[in-house]
Amino acid sequence: MKKILKITGIILLILVLFLIATPFLFKGTIEKQVKKAINNNVNATVEWSDLNLSLFSSFPDARIKLKNISVVNKGEFEGDTLVAAKTIFLDMGIPQLWKSEDKPLSINELGLEKALVNVIINEEGLANYDIAIAEEKEEEEKEEEEGISLDVKHYEIKNSEINYSDESSKMFLNLKEFNHQGTGDFSAETSTLRTKTNGLISFKMDDSQYFENTALDLKADIKMDLKNMKFTFEENKALINQLALTFDGFVEIEEDHQNLDLSFTTPTSDFKNFLGVIPKEYLAELDNVETSGEFGIDGRIYGKNDEKYIPKLAISILSKNAYFKFPDLPKAVENINFQANLINETGLMKDMNLNLSNLVFTIDQDQFSAKGNFKNLMENTLVDLSVKGRLNLANINQAYPLEMDLDLDGILDADLTASFAMDDIEKENYEKVKSSGSASLSNFNYASEEMANPVKISKAVLKFNPANVDLQEFSMQTGETDAQLNGKLQNLMGYLFKDQPIKGNFNLKSNTFSVNDFMVADSSEEKEEQKSSEKTQKVEEAIKIPSFLDVSLNFTADKILYDNLILTNGKGALAIKDEKASLQNISADIFGGNIGLNGSVSTKTEIPKFDVEVSLNKIGISESLKEMELLKSLAPIAQAFVGDLTTKINLNGDLTKDLSPIYSSLTGSGLAEILNANIEKSNLSFVSKLDEKLDFINLDEVKLKDLTTHFSFKDGGVDFEPFHFNLHKNIKAEIKGRHTFDNELDYKMDLDIPAKYLGGEISKQLAKLTESEVEDMHVDLPISFSGGIKNPKINVDIKSATKALTNEIVEKQKGKVKDKAKDKAKDLLDGFLKDDDKEEEEKAEQKSDSLESEEDKKEEKSKKDKAKDKAKDALKDIFGNKNKK
Repeated sequence: MKKILKITGIILLILVLFLIATPFLFKGTIEKQVKKAINNNVNATVEWSDLNLSLFSSFPDARIKLKNISVVNKGEFEGDTLVAAKTIFLDMGIPQLWKSEDKPLSINELGLEKALVNVIINEEGLANYDIAIAEEKEEEEKEEEEGISLDVKHYEIKNSEINYSDESSKMFLNLKEFNHQGTGDFSAETSTLRTKTNGLISFKMDDSQYFENTALDLKADIKMDLKNMKFTFEENKALINQLALTFDGFVEIEEDHQNLDLSFTTPTSDFKNFLGVIPKEYLAELDNVETSGEFGIDGRIYGKNDEKYIPKLAISILSKNAYFKFPDLPKAVENINFQANLINETGLMKDMNLNLSNLVFTIDQDQFSAKGNFKNLMENTLVDLSVKGRLNLANINQAYPLEMDLDLDGILDADLTASFAMDDIEKENYEKVKSSGSASLSNFNYASEEMANPVKISKAVLKFNPANVDLQEFSMQTGETDAQLNGKLQNLMGYLFKDQPIKGNFNLKSNTFSVNDFMVADSSEEKEEQKSSEKTQKVEEAIKIPSFLDVSLNFTADKILYDNLILTNGKGALAIKDEKASLQNISADIFGGNIGLNGSVSTKTEIPKFDVEVSLNKIGISESLKEMELLKSLAPIAQAFVGDLTTKINLNGDLTKDLSPIYSSLTGSGLAEILNANIEKSNLSFVSKLDEKLDFINLDEVKLKDLTTHFSFKDGGVDFEPFHFNLHKNIKAEIKGRHTFDNELDYKMDLDIPAKYLGGEISKQLAKLTESEVEDMHVDLPISFSGGIKNPKINVDIKSATKALTNEIVEKQKGKVKDKAKDKAKDLLDGFLKDDDKEEEEKAEQKSDSLESEEDKKEEKSKKDKAKDKAKDALKDIFGNKNKK
């Protein structure tokens, strides 16, 4: 007995050692077989980081586990990831490990964990999951012995996400937190597959969101006839949020089409079924909601499905005399009646029709109703719709627990009809749209965190006409702002049904319009982020001009408040289109003068941009610089001026996320004219320091008038062309240079001052001049400015001016000496000519009158020339010509 036990123990030990060693012995062979099977069958790049083989985790089967596997498309969808999974496992009988590489592997169980599956069908109908390599005819005739054989008894998908996007039908399906498992026998011709599924479903079709993160729970038993490829649903239940459905029927797969016949219905007629469809984020718990009345869904999907036909539809949704009330809310929704039928009797896509029969509900004393027909839903939809009733908006939140940050109040009245084709809306053939009736909103109050103050609309009236919609009246108040608006909407139906921009022309009048009322105050953290973004000149999430607006607005406003600015008598036009706001002929009174504005702001690009032309006419300098940060940055030196200014600026550049200029990006040019101004040196230390260095003038006494300068913006600063002005009646000045927007200065000033102002060491030189000469003598005094404007470096170049003046005085003295020499030479010459040559010349002239021959005349002329030469030689000797004796 002991011997038997000993032998048994040894055998068991050998088996354990064998089970431990087998994964190491056969891992390479198994990995080669898996890679070969995949590479022979798919047109995609399949990779994994590791392959593990275990004989214990799924004993008596062996388990192959692939980690970090990815399947990346080739061909039409090259580069797109079809599948990315953390783990894929396959279970197979241990004898499979001894099969040669030429024999197929038989898989009993497979699983997928933490996977992302992206299924795409493009507009041409090609699918990215179609990666199987087409087999040759001779290979089809062979027995299916190569590759992997699926004898699956169980499969599962855990904690995964599946995306399905069909671009041709504009359909998108998303399954999150998706778990699915099935148990059956795929090796048998007939068997029953039992499945369980749960997750969150989102479904969108043609811009309409039908489900969004709605809970889905499904239990389905499917009878499989694999020989005839027919799958029959038995005893199946689905729970969508809290809407329960039962369904049965079959799907049969033929070579070029599918046949199906599926029916579904709600197992009960409780109206709570309807509330159960609504996503949880818009609805509180339903457990204690009071309901009465009937609600039911009955439907059938049947017929052929192929490239030409879709299944036929007959789906009916009915509510009759329904009522619901939430326990924590004061009001109920009553008398809910409606019937909706979705029908397709031909199987052709174009024949999908929806009929909504008299939707009616009552809240408190208000009743609202609507009805309509929507034909050809999948092509050129024909809409025939009517709405009528009154609704107190405040009752919505008192009857239904909307999980939205809204506080609504006001009365909505509507009585309108509309009839149109979607093609006409899309092609903007608004003249073919038939609409009539009216809608009004009164005493409407709206509060939201997106608005700085509650919005109060006392009256809004819309009149519907065949061609457009008249906004006959619109009166609103928010914060300090009041506004009255009227105009025309050209495509309200296009905005409501086709997601087109709102088009219209409006007129606005306001007594007070505060821009601050339409801006939410930044938190301290947001302000720090803003400062940081300005320093790095990066924009993360800029304020966006709405892309759905295509409108023009003419406005007048008695008072406009913007930040700390107060503008009066404002008027102009504003056009908004394609995320761009264009300002046209904007004018207003400000700082005792007038401002004019033309230009645009665009937020279409990642970094917003602007391009404006600003005219400031006869405005107060000190007031404007104090209140307008941009103007202060453009001309910081002007802070020392008190007076009036006129300027015209062309400016463009980038904007921060709150639409403030990024100074380093600015380019443009401008012209400024100081009409009249005094200098207040106490306003700016820059000027005070300059005044200390110029003891010959008091800058406070300087008066500027009609000073004009041209400037330009580039490289993060402002460049000023040379401009001239009079500091005093006998002092002229020229300034040129630049400053950066960090207020770093680089300016040159030249003063043309009377020489006597230098004084000191130049006084001895000036003493050599006459009084009138001193009064007339001027000198250039160079001055340079550098450093920051609050603590500038000022260099008054007295040395250069003194040297220039000294040289001028010396030259003047030399000139005097030469003048005296010239006078002396003239006196000597006159005396010489009198005493000698002049007498001889006179005699020669007298004698020439009596000469008869030409030879005598020549002789007399020669004597005259000799006399002149003697005079020239005498002058040269006097002026120091020492090279010639």
